[in-house]
Amino acid sequence: MINYSDKPFSEGESLGSLNEYVRKWFRNNFDELTPPQRYSFKLISENMNVLITAPTGSGKTLSAFLSIISKLFDISLQGKLENKVYCIYISPLRALNNDVYRNLSRPLDSIYELIKKAKGTDIIKQNIRNVTIGIRTGDTSQKERHAQLVKPPNILVTTPESLAIMLNSPKFVENLNEVGYVIVDEIHELANNKRGVHLSLSIERLVDIIGKDFVRVGMGATLYPMEEAAKFLVGFDGDELRDCTIVDASWSKKLDIKVLSPVKDMINTDDKEIEDAMYEELNSVIKRSKTTLIFTNTRSGTERVVFNLKHRFKYGEDVAAHHGSLSRESRLEVEELLKKGSLKCAVSSTSLELGIDVGAIDDVVQLGSPKSVTRSVQRIGRSGHSFRSTAKGETIVLNRDDLIECSIMLDAMLKHHLDSFIVPKNALDVLAQHIVGMSFTKKWDIDEAYALIKNVYAYHTLSKSDFMSLINYLSGAYVGLESRHVYGKIWYDAKENMFGKRGKYTKVIYMLNLGTIPDEVSVNVFLTGTARWIGNIEEEFLSRMKQGDIFSLGGRLYRFEYARGMKCYVSDAKSSSPTIPPWFSEQLPLSYELANEIGAFRREFAALVSSQIKKSRISRITKTTRMPNSINEYLGKLPVDSNSRAAIYGYFLEQLLFAHAVPNDKLILIEQVEDTGGQDLRYIVFHSLFGRRVNDALSRLFAIELREVTDNDIGVMVNDNGFVLSMPKEERLNSKMLDGIIADLTAGDMASMLRLNIRNTEMMKRRFRHVAARSFMVLKNYKGWKISVGRQQVSAQLLLKAAEGIDPNFPIIKETYREIFEDVMDMPRTNEVLSKIKSGKMRYKLINTPVPSPFAQLMITFGQADAILMKERHEYLKHLHDLVIKRING
Repeated sequence: MINYSDKPFSEGESLGSLNEYVRKWFRNNFDELTPPQRYSFKLISENMNVLITAPTGSGKTLSAFLSIISKLFDISLQGKLENKVYCIYISPLRALNNDVYRNLSRPLDSIYELIKKAKGTDIIKQNIRNVTIGIRTGDTSQKERHAQLVKPPNILVTTPESLAIMLNSPKFVENLNEVGYVIVDEIHELANNKRGVHLSLSIERLVDIIGKDFVRVGMGATLYPMEEAAKFLVGFDGDELRDCTIVDASWSKKLDIKVLSPVKDMINTDDKEIEDAMYEELNSVIKRSKTTLIFTNTRSGTERVVFNLKHRFKYGEDVAAHHGSLSRESRLEVEELLKKGSLKCAVSSTSLELGIDVGAIDDVVQLGSPKSVTRSVQRIGRSGHSFRSTAKGETIVLNRDDLIECSIMLDAMLKHHLDSFIVPKNALDVLAQHIVGMSFTKKWDIDEAYALIKNVYAYHTLSKSDFMSLINYLSGAYVGLESRHVYGKIWYDAKENMFGKRGKYTKVIYMLNLGTIPDEVSVNVFLTGTARWIGNIEEEFLSRMKQGDIFSLGGRLYRFEYARGMKCYVSDAKSSSPTIPPWFSEQLPLSYELANEIGAFRREFAALVSSQIKKSRISRITKTTRMPNSINEYLGKLPVDSNSRAAIYGYFLEQLLFAHAVPNDKLILIEQVEDTGGQDLRYIVFHSLFGRRVNDALSRLFAIELREVTDNDIGVMVNDNGFVLSMPKEERLNSKMLDGIIADLTAGDMASMLRLNIRNTEMMKRRFRHVAARSFMVLKNYKGWKISVGRQQVSAQLLLKAAEGIDPNFPIIKETYREIFEDVMDMPRTNEVLSKIKSGKMRYKLINTPVPSPFAQLMITFGQADAILMKERHEYLKHLHDLVIKRING
């Protein structure tokens, strides 16, 4: 049963649950309990499963650990503390593991010193020992691993992957039979992906291996829904959900946040002036703060900001970059400088979002939207490092869509709203790994193994048929795979209903290929018909492309033709516009919840502006047009500056006077544009504000239908606010055609349509390789020899064809489609949108516009949003804006 701890315990009850020496150490070092500690000390001391959600700097680590440390010193004081692991701490970050090791080593030593002073020489006679702590990750040396085998630490700090390896290390497993506590940190970074699913299976297997359950403690700064996180943490015991108590102290820190527009007019101000104003704003924040943290969303953006800050304002080594493309040593150096307070400013893409200790941050600046309320809370929560301090942050915006998005995002933060996460369900590739791992520990009865797996929340609904299809695949039962060098990893006896380990190399394969994070490298780009190398792109970017997509590389435009392995072939596309910017793979998708909140704001605010238009009989926009007081008061409730308020009002006023409709959470506006800037194309803009994951699915479905109706190839551009379809200019979409398309979509089998659409795409080919690698169908490492990603990809494409010939519902193919539909796209919410259209809860409206409406302009020029084309894009936006104003003013 999942329940909330409804009221905190008193200080006396909380500290009274600790032993006297731990209690004395706490009182010597802290004046008071933090909010989560007022709940957790008592609950964990009573051996309850607990999920703690609280902001950075609120004492979460001690909230989880101190009762456990107290219990371990109780055992030590009885002279019974052995060289065994009693507590396992797991986090997704090695850097966080190092922080926890450092932050706990000192308290453990200090508490032991208090005991030594009190006990004197009796400490030796009574065999009272210090509680030990150690780290075991991929970075741990062989010497240290051997030392841990001989004398394991009482508290083991590790990662999900290292835990999985330990479970299949027979000698080390003997040291885990006294485990009484498992702590999972940064649970929000694990519960929504396959790495977390992998960890859940490891934790459930640990229960089976040691023959008893243990206390589970989860920690996270931003969790919603918390009940889902609790289920992920504790899982089931047969048909019964295990008990868990939720400690919700997530909003115990105050917020001081605002959206800033560096200029009054984002459209008519030239690029240089906007850029200068933005950097002046940044410099102003940096100068008034001791330490500032800036988030840019992309690695290229991080490097650009660092360069400009140093070039413009003569900063030196006190401004530094931190992102995933830098070496581990460079990142650690920046982290250490931050902890010491030696940096004036750190600029990060997304890499400093998580809970590693970066010391005291005064202010956090976000450049552009982080696309998620939860991510914004994580980032801004890095400032104000103590639980009584205020988290301070500014979000600087440079376009009107970002402005509205960020305004509603910060408003949602103040209202304590968060985005929801979804635990991936029944991931067959991750399960394949664990079935192989399980086979090393003993011979398994099929039903016993199936029951254990179903205890994991992510697999509680796993069908027996899917489980058996994996058993058949792993045991080599599918005829035709051995000829492709895919051999059985387990044996399976159907008569005895048992399976077990097979072959002397299987364990080597398992250990060398374990994990869920795929190998990804840059893809070389070549001009079709020549051997000319043009440059390279990220593989994730390639997976998003389809034949005919236009992108820029090295300042020139190219058309994607096809890919072979890790080579991408293109042709020149001089007269076209880009359909996808080069940083698209880096861009974070807008969350569905935030999209809905923006849609609701659009609907309410558009109604207010419409009534003002009627009341004041506004029909033109001039330099003397002013914002009415009622509008200013309404926008004054949002955490935005005066420039932002004026820009929001102007944006809605232009849209309403030009298109007479604002798309929102209850209206999909479909805009057919007559003038496409001299191109021989007709643009149909779908204003579907649902986030990129839903729009990815919707755009494919509408493009499939429109291609059937017009018998033409349909171009597609997707972003968070909608999608744009393009077709030959002589074609037109009319209301009857649109009604027919929507009727087909709301009545048809969308999954089958998308499967056919996706089958021959780069996304399918690349995702199949990832799934096949996790399932040991394609090996990343064989007998110590690393296999190149190019070879893996070629093997995967051959195996995909072979597997389809064996069984179209082959488990690895089935999982690839599940991953694309549920993890890359968002089919459940796509179905929700189409159901709302079918029921009439969501309307759609087709309009024809002479030029793109204000809300369509950024979508149509989306592909040009990179460093090379930004100036050209801004000029074109200005041109489109002038055309709109001319049309409004007649």
